[in-house]
Amino acid sequence: MSAAPHLAVAEARIAPGADAAPDLLDDRALAFLGGLHQHFERSRRALLIARRERQAVFDGGGLPDFRADTRAIREGDWTVAPLPVALLDRRVEITGPVDPKMVINALNSGASCYMADFEDSTAPTWGALLTGQRALREAVAGTLAFDAEGGKSYRMKPEAERAVLIVRPRGWHLDEKHLLVDGERISASLFDAGLFCLNNAAALVAKDRGPYLYLPKLQSMEEAALWDEALAHVEQVLGLPEGCIKVTVLVETLPAVFEMDEILHALRGRIAGLNCGRWDYIFSYIKTFRAHRGRVLPERGQVTMTQPFLKAYSELLVRTCHRRGAHAMGGMAAQIPISGDPEANETALARVRADKLREAGAGHDGTWVAHPALVPIAKAIFDEAMPGPHQHAVAREDVVVDRDALIAPPVGSITRAGFEGNVEVCVRYLAAWLDGNGCVPIHWLMEDAATAEIARTQLWQWLHAGDRGGEPLCLADGTVIDDCLFEQALLNLPSRLAAEGPMPGAPRVAEAIAMLEELTRSDTLEEFLTLPAYERLA
Repeated sequence: MSAAPHLAVAEARIAPGADAAPDLLDDRALAFLGGLHQHFERSRRALLIARRERQAVFDGGGLPDFRADTRAIREGDWTVAPLPVALLDRRVEITGPVDPKMVINALNSGASCYMADFEDSTAPTWGALLTGQRALREAVAGTLAFDAEGGKSYRMKPEAERAVLIVRPRGWHLDEKHLLVDGERISASLFDAGLFCLNNAAALVAKDRGPYLYLPKLQSMEEAALWDEALAHVEQVLGLPEGCIKVTVLVETLPAVFEMDEILHALRGRIAGLNCGRWDYIFSYIKTFRAHRGRVLPERGQVTMTQPFLKAYSELLVRTCHRRGAHAMGGMAAQIPISGDPEANETALARVRADKLREAGAGHDGTWVAHPALVPIAKAIFDEAMPGPHQHAVAREDVVVDRDALIAPPVGSITRAGFEGNVEVCVRYLAAWLDGNGCVPIHWLMEDAATAEIARTQLWQWLHAGDRGGEPLCLADGTVIDDCLFEQALLNLPSRLAAEGPMPGAPRVAEAIAMLEELTRSDTLEEFLTLPAYERLA
């Protein structure tokens, strides 16, 4: 998958009607991004075709498995490159969108690292993307400040007290419609990562702070190899030291769990670790087995990390990473603090503590939180379990996981509350996303694109389970899951939402309901909710 040689100069331009943003997208930036598109777009498209071909095999009854052609990599004795000092201790990472207030709060949170998220927690309006790139540029320069309308001011702590910045660009499957190269949309991945590196890489290298990236939604070692080539190209064009751009890969697709060694190997000169992206992983399990009646998951509240297939996934990740000298990062607990109800708040925090205790005990080298108030809770647990900077010495050689363990569905049920809850989460999140908000608290859980995707794909799979001549699924009370049940849930929802008072995205609720209805009734499962929804964003 090599870069194409001797390419003509690309014509990169802002799409008609979009903000030209000359402070970010000057001639140098446009030429740089255009070069990335020219060198790597053909390979990206080929990999997306390969994804669809693989899914067709699964739809036909095939099962994912470890690759026979890469056995030598899995059985070989090799390690990744040494980790940089700034990424040795990552016991608590906070994640969130890239608006200036969030960037300041996250960097000041006391977490080890902050994952600035252009993906699942950002609705990628052109304005939000530009604001995010500006905020990160100012944060790296040490000048970022934000003054809220109510008069409250937000300022960054001294650099030594800030979290280490790691940026998550959007996945390979997404385009950026506001920047065209030779008339084609640029890859959203290359736009996000490329522009961030162009603006900040030299300053970060001078501070021994990267640039560092989190890579989402990978499904194969070939997709990892494309990132390696693209980042090597960025380093060469920008005159950066070879291998200075370090990455962590989120293992958040079912196919990727069977290629963890291979992904580490493909990125071995720059990878710092793998992360258990649990919510996207559950979403991917549903999507991969959308045509497998025997692998339908119960309602999402019952699909916890203690379920055998998720426990196997997380423990195999720890064993694989530590064997190769990389960090094994834990995942996100979706709970957030509950104000005004101490008892409910303590119940929520108890769930967070239990989750982080499980991760620390399993050998993870750090974990994620979504709210600054959870940083000290997670930190205290990892401080006690992990006196050193990581747990690489915890080899987990006791973990023996085969294919069947990784794909075994959990036992559970679908309650009426669970079904209706999925409908509500989909509508509320989609309405907020269409209104420009990609990260929404709903019933004291932080919902982002990944958690909403679980709800959306479950609804589709539950309703289409009988499409191939089988019996329809039923709720725990015996009610048939059919179009009538779905229609009733949609009809009841607007009045329920109105009774709860103001909510993010309220003006887009009707549009969200119509869109969810179309996606759920479709004979085919849309690959990602954000693909059709993106066409509705400014």
